[in-house]
Formats: sequence, C-alpha cells, structure tokens
Amino acid sequence: MTIQEGLPFEQDAVQVGMQESRARAAKHSRRNTFRTWDPPREAMGRVPREWRIQSGLTQHVPDDLAPFVEWFHNQPEARERFRWALRDSLDELLDGQRTGRWAYQHLTKTEKTYLGTAVEVNLTKEFDIDNGADLDWSIAGVDIDCKFSKDLGGWEIPMEMYLCADHGERGGRADHVAVLTWMNDDTSEWAAGIVRITDERLRWKQERDANGARVRAYNRDNKRKLFYGAKSEVYWLWGGLQRDLPKNLLLHLESETRERILPESRAGRAASGQQRVNQLFREVRNRIIGRQTVLTVAQQDDSPKRARDARIALRPKGIVVLGHQGSHPHVARALELPVPIKGEWISTRLVPVSSDDVRPKFSLDGRFWARAREDELHLETEPAPDLPYKREIDGQNRAD
Repeated sequence: MTIQEGLPFEQDAVQVGMQESRARAAKHSRRNTFRTWDPPREAMGRVPREWRIQSGLTQHVPDDLAPFVEWFHNQPEARERFRWALRDSLDELLDGQRTGRWAYQHLTKTEKTYLGTAVEVNLTKEFDIDNGADLDWSIAGVDIDCKFSKDLGGWEIPMEMYLCADHGERGGRADHVAVLTWMNDDTSEWAAGIVRITDERLRWKQERDANGARVRAYNRDNKRKLFYGAKSEVYWLWGGLQRDLPKNLLLHLESETRERILPESRAGRAASGQQRVNQLFREVRNRIIGRQTVLTVAQQDDSPKRARDARIALRPKGIVVLGHQGSHPHVARALELPVPIKGEWISTRLVPVSSDDVRPKFSLDGRFWARAREDELHLETEPAPDLPYKREIDGQNRAD
C-alpha cells in the first residue's frame, strides 16, 4: 500500500475546512469592527419622588430581617464587593471590547432585560450564596430572592414570593424576603435593601371591581411592584443611598474629550486601537483608568498590551503610564497619585525639577521629577524617564 505525499489525513482535512470556514466568516463579520456610539439622550432610570432615599440612614433592624442583615454585615468587605458586582454586571453586558459600547442606553431591549439576571448571577458568585428550595437564594438557611431594577422602586414581584389565597397553586408558601438592588450609572449611585414581601405591601389599583373589592395591580406577567408606602418597611443596607458606584470613565468624560479618544472614522479609516489607547492616556491624566475602559477604547483581543505599548509611544512626550508592577507603585506614591492595582493604569505628565522644589517628586539617576503644573504644559517637552522595572525610586513622599 502506498501513501500519496502531500494529501492531508481525514482529520487534517476537517481542520483545514474549519479554518477556511472561520476565515470566510471573519471576512464579513461585524462583531469585531470598530464602532462609535452617540451620547445617551435619555436617563438610565427614574427615581420617583416617593422612592427617594437618603444616605447615612439610621434604621432599626426588624427582628424578621435580622438574620439576613447580619449575614451581609458579616461578609468580609461586603459593601465593596457588592458595588463592584453591580459595576461588573453592567460592564459584562456592555461588552465594550467587542461592541465599543460605554453606556447602558446602548444596550438592546433584550440585553436591558437580562441585566437583572446578570446582577443576581454575579452576586451569587461573589458571596457564594446557596440556591434556595423555592427561590433564587438561601441565606441563613432561609429562602430569599434577589430583585434588580434600574428604576428605584421598580422591582417586579412574582406571585410565588408572597401568600395570597386568591393565587391558588401559583401563590407562595410564605411571605418571603427579597434583596432589592438598584444602580444608576448616570449618577454613579446604587442601593441595596431588604424587605419582606406581603400582599398588602404590593400595589393595588385605585378603582375597585363590580363588587367593591380592591383589585391587585398586576402587569402582563402577573407581577406587582411595591406600594410606595412600603418604602418605610425596607431596611437599607449600609445606610441607604450610596454615591460611589465605580465610575464609568467614558460615560462621564466631556463629549469633546471622548470624541478625541473615540473619533469617527474618516475616509473609510478609523484610528487604530493603539492610537486610541495612546490618546486615552494623553487625555485622561492623573486618574485611574481601569481594564474595562482600555478594552472598550482598543476594541482588540490584546487590548491590555496596547496600554503597555502606550508607555513607549508617550514617553518622548513627557508622559508616563504607570501600572501595578515594579517601580510604578512607588512612583505613584511619591507623586501622591492614586496607586494602580492589577488591571489598572494611571498616566501623568512629568517635568524635571530642582531638588528643593516643594512639589511631591522622585529622583532617578540623579534627576528629580514631578507632575507638570498647568502653566508648564505648554513648555517644550522633555522625554519622561524610563522607569526601572525592579529597582525602587527615591521619593520624598514614597511609602516604605
């Protein structure tokens, strides 16, 4: 038996066919094409006057809610983990690396509906919450549900959450407890509350039926929202309204700045991912820039590498891009800048200064460097120093 040279084995032929199929699909794919998006014209959500809440609330914990409140308070760094789970849930749906989207309003109707599920999934993972027997979660051995709404007070409660003789088999086995979650990316606000759901705490229609009986205000899915008066029955975790949802950098930039970072394509050509990332670090200085922002600006599979390469491109312009490794954290501390952690960067424009300059500064190879003042930005640029990877720098304000 002779084997003809150059002919692929059957398995190799299948692989070649798959590669050719992927190449043909990629040739016309729109999923990884650079896109720009218009600023939102409407708000992410509503805050009805009846549902406005304050910060720094002091509330008595109802006995029936105490086990759930205590459970959250006993979780290490629970508040920080909670707000970042909310942030990550929205960022996952925006999927900026593949879509270029940077605002909730850019999502499709289906994706907006899924945000509540994403929040529940991420909180479940973050706090390792067990599945309930009848509901989403089990905390302290008791069933509890998780609800999200972009509108404060807009949580939709299904029949299985509460007791009601009129619901028959569709009704709940008890008046269950719900964790109410809310965030608004436009204002960087969020809140989390705990409430026991009852028939009376849900909405009723103003009109009555022919027999004069009250009518429950169901939506098309047989769900009801909380009655405005139930706000006083909600125990708000961490004192009520929180104003520190991790900032969506691109959303909160000035429009002109954002357009320079994410320019419209001209003559059929758009700026490269590297050019956009370079512009990001050139425009946004002295502020932490997170991984999600870099992914959205670059819109490439190797987006984090674009941040590292920006250091090379911007150093001749006097700009350093600091990360979390090597001497970079020491430089950030010496300059009294926020210190990046893994997946974060911060850029700043440096100028050489004298040893007696009162500004926060560091020295490297016998020269002192400080952040440029506004009145120094127009001066002739001197290349920034090439920061050592392992060696520490000397800084008057360096944390030991």
